[in-house]
Amino acid sequence: STHRFCIMRKLPSLLARTLTSGASGSPVLPDMSEVRSRLRDIVGASTNWRDHVQAMQERKALHTLLAKQQEDLPPRRMKDSYLEVVLPLGSQPEIREKYLNVHNSVRFGRILEDLDSLGVLICYTHTKQEMQPRSPLSIVTALVDKINLCKKIIYPDCDIKFTGNVSWVGRTSMEVKMHMLQLHDGDYSPVLDATFVMVARDPENKRPAFVNPLIPETPEEEEIFKQGELNKLKRIDFSTASLLKMAPTAEERNIVHDIFLNTLDTRQDREGTVSFRSRKLPPNSVWMEDAKLKGLQICHPQERNIFNRIFGGFLMRKAFELGWATACSYGGSRPFIVSVDDIMFQRPVEVGSLLLLSGQVCYTERNYIQIRVHSEVYDADTRENHTTNIFHFTFISENEVPRVVPKTYG
Repeated sequence: STHRFCIMRKLPSLLARTLTSGASGSPVLPDMSEVRSRLRDIVGASTNWRDHVQAMQERKALHTLLAKQQEDLPPRRMKDSYLEVVLPLGSQPEIREKYLNVHNSVRFGRILEDLDSLGVLICYTHTKQEMQPRSPLSIVTALVDKINLCKKIIYPDCDIKFTGNVSWVGRTSMEVKMHMLQLHDGDYSPVLDATFVMVARDPENKRPAFVNPLIPETPEEEEIFKQGELNKLKRIDFSTASLLKMAPTAEERNIVHDIFLNTLDTRQDREGTVSFRSRKLPPNSVWMEDAKLKGLQICHPQERNIFNRIFGGFLMRKAFELGWATACSYGGSRPFIVSVDDIMFQRPVEVGSLLLLSGQVCYTERNYIQIRVHSEVYDADTRENHTTNIFHFTFISENEVPRVVPKTYG
C-alpha cells in the first residue's frame, strides 16, 4: 500500500480561515487561473510575447524598493501567507479535459504545474508590502524537497482544494508547505502534501534579495519551523556527501561489491582465471543501460513564466511524463506515482532552448521503480549542453518488476 508514504500533517488550526460564502453557501475560493493572473499582476508581466522585453525593462526601476537588510522588513506570521485555492473539476466540467489522462484519472504533471504556481504566489503573499502594487522580488523555485501521495487515483470529476503557507524562512529563501485534498461525499480528504523551497532574487533575477522573517506563534508552528530548519541542514549534509565529492561508506562499498559478484561470469578462460570483464545478467534482471528513454522539447513562448523564462511547472510536467513512460515501458504495466523528491533547479531555461530529457530506471524493489530524469539544454550558438534539472520519481507498478542491475561503477 502507498499509504505508508503519506504522512498527512494537519494544518495549524489557527490557519483555518473563515471564507466568504457564495450564493450556494459554499466558500468562494480563487481558482488556478486566478492564481496565475494574480502572479502576472504582482510582477507586471506582459501577456504578449512581443512586449516581454519592455515589461522586463520596466521591472529594473523596482530595484529601489529592495530592502538593504532583512531587519528592515516587517516579520510575518504563518497565517499571513496562508492560501486556499480550488480546482473545480467537479463543478466546472469544461476545465476537466486539460487534466484528464487516458485512464480517466487526473494527470499528475498538471498538478505539479499548479503546485509550482501556488508555491510562488504563497511566497509573494508572505513578502507583500502594503503600499506597493508591484513586487520588486523575482521569486523562483529552487527545489522540490518532497511530494508524498497517499491516494493512487486522483478523480477527474471531483473538486480539488489546495492549501498552503510559508513554513520556514532563511535570509533569501522560503520553504512552502502545501496540501491537496479532494471532495468525496461532501468531505475533503487528503491526496498529497508537498514541500517546496523558493528563493527571492532582485527584479532582474540576477542576485539574491532579502525576504521578511517568519515568526512562529504557537508550539505547533514552532515544530513546523524547526522541521524547516532541519530540512535545510539535511540538504546541506546531502550535498556535501555527494559521491562526486566523498568516497562511499563501508556499507555502500559492500553493496556495490555484492552486485559485482552477482554479475560476475564465474566460468574460467583458457588460462584458468575468472575475468573481471566477463559479466552476466542474473535471472529476471535488466542491465541499467537498457532501461532508458529520451525526449526532446522545443521551448516555445507559450511555456514561459512571469519572468519570460520557461515555467518550472512545465519542466516538471515534461520530466514526470517521461519518467512515467520510462516506468511504464520498463515494468510492462501501469505505474502510479508514489513520491517525488530532490528536484533541483540548477539554472533557468530560456525560451527557444532545445531541452533534452533522459529518463533512467536507477533502482527497483518488488513493485517499486525509482526513476531519475536528467534535463539539459542545448545552446545552438555555443554548441554546448548544460544541466538544468535533476528529477527523482518513485512509482509503484501493478505487477512485480524485473531487477535493474548496474554494469559499471558509475
